Amino acid sequence: MIEGDVGRRERRKRATRAALSEAALRLCAERGVANVTAEQIAEEAGVALRTFFNYFLCKEEAVVAGNSVIVEAIVSAFRERPEPEPVLVALRAAVLDVVDEEELRFRAEHLRALHGDPALLPHQLKAFAAHERALAAAVSERTGLQDGDLYPSLVASCVLSALRVAIQRWLSEPGPLSALIDAVVAQLDAGLGAPLDRPRA
Repeated sequence: MIEGDVGRRERRKRATRAALSEAALRLCAERGVANVTAEQIAEEAGVALRTFFNYFLCKEEAVVAGNSVIVEAIVSAFRERPEPEPVLVALRAAVLDVVDEEELRFRAEHLRALHGDPALLPHQLKAFAAHERALAAAVSERTGLQDGDLYPSLVASCVLSALRVAIQRWLSEPGPLSALIDAVVAQLDAGLGAPLDRPRA
């Protein structure tokens, strides 16, 4: 198979995975996780049930998969940044290249409706741990460190947590997400010994 065919097949697979995840998130937010079946998700996405199970083991995994797609894209963009760029500069650029505000708002608002659902919690924790490992591995490659070293793990954990803080603030306050991403990256770069922002009156 030539390279172009492989690329097209991978794009189709990513599109199918994204469609299933979006359908799962939308239906579960509307009806509750317990009231949605894999069959309904597959029908909503316009694919066969067997196709659903080619991508996901269960509906809960499909619900949280959209965040994994975003993080995978960030990691991929980070790996493609020029080598001379400092780690945080490259990560900031990767996040801004990947994040789609409309898609992100859709996911965040629907996940908010599912907040606290005990059926999702283990899948969310598993996904977040996988996100940290993937980003830490990319940081290790860039810096020449080992996966088990402190710096890659700390960067991955801090950056993903900072991104979550920026998104939560963006959802509740007017303004561009890019400005908040700049702010959290700047604070990480300066360290947490003192705040960069001014105290609120």
